[in-house]
Amino acid sequence: MSEQSITVFDADGMIAGRLAAKMAKAALMGNHVVVVNVEKAIITGDRRTVIDAYKTKREIRNSANPTKGPFHEKRPDRMFRRMVRGMLPWSTPRARAAYKRVRVFIGVPGEFAGNEKTVLEDSRYRSPRRKHVTMGDLSHELGWTGLEVA
Repeated sequence: MSEQSITVFDADGMIAGRLAAKMAKAALMGNHVVVVNVEKAIITGDRRTVIDAYKTKREIRNSANPTKGPFHEKRPDRMFRRMVRGMLPWSTPRARAAYKRVRVFIGVPGEFAGNEKTVLEDSRYRSPRRKHVTMGDLSHELGWTGLEVA
């Protein structure tokens, strides 16, 4: 994988669903996609409603054998990657190959610190006074005890 084929996107202040749709499309087009600062991505809606919906979703288990899943992620990077997976036509080999081209990180790892980051202005959250929750806050509410990234 060459350096020229990697596109780095900054998720800071972006709406998670819109950004995930753009990442899924870019991966399907054959691009290698890297998303950084995913803990700062935003999920719109009332904070309590969003958190309660995710907590209810996490309670869903196989009633015959709960160790068999389905499993729901707490970490914001894995949560976002799962959002991208949901926007791909998963039963096709093309989508599975595209999913392998998507990488998601909490914070900015050293290998991408110097790279220029692409910001999608149409996916940016424009009204900070409206109701929303960041993916990092949601993950902490779900029980994720990861280290804070500055």
